[in-house]
Amino acid sequence: MAGGLVARLQFILGQRGRVAEQDFRGSELTPTPVPDARAFVPASVVLQRLHDEAPTDHFTLGWLMGSLSKRSFGIIMLLLALVATVPGIAYIAGLLLMIPAFEMIAGRAAPIFPRGIAARPFPTRHLATLVQRAVPVLRFLEKMIHPRWPTPLEATKRLVGIVVVMLNITVVFSPIPFSSVVPALVIALISLAYLEEDGLLLLIGLSVAMVVLTIASVAGWETVVGAEWISRLLRAR
Repeated sequence: MAGGLVARLQFILGQRGRVAEQDFRGSELTPTPVPDARAFVPASVVLQRLHDEAPTDHFTLGWLMGSLSKRSFGIIMLLLALVATVPGIAYIAGLLLMIPAFEMIAGRAAPIFPRGIAARPFPTRHLATLVQRAVPVLRFLEKMIHPRWPTPLEATKRLVGIVVVMLNITVVFSPIPFSSVVPALVIALISLAYLEEDGLLLLIGLSVAMVVLTIASVAGWETVVGAEWISRLLRAR
């Protein structure tokens, strides 16, 4: 009787031990899920964090690029394109835009400005004002803009850089007042599409860019032809 009771207890304990061992092995084989560090972060969130972490008085482009990391190309081009829509400073913003655009064509991981420009301080209040105006607009647009139609990263980066350089030529060298506003807005659209990883919007932005560049080329050619015609007319007199 006593021997049977002992045997039963040993059987029960052995069964529980095997179940516990299986649970332990199962926990080893099934790791606890961790957040994906590569998860997409909307541009409005990136800009809001940038605003919250900005230095009190002044900031530099070097600090800005370090804070943005891999999103630096899209954010910097977007901010500079918005600045380029303001008459009077479009020329300066256009020249600065050339730097990240050429570096995208070269395949760099992040823009690198000359040390004198990267270390130059700018008032933080200007950045704060720009971000505060941009964030609500981005939050509204992000209801419709989101990652879709994925494109090859390096090829897309180089293509965007080439188109931005071509649009920048019209921003910097256009002699007509306010004529830089349209190409600057197109650059902002392309930058936003690149930043939000929206392939559909990027295709639309590049298509609009081709239309703008075609019109600018025709207008430039007509200007040259007109100037030559006037020159011949004056020589004939």
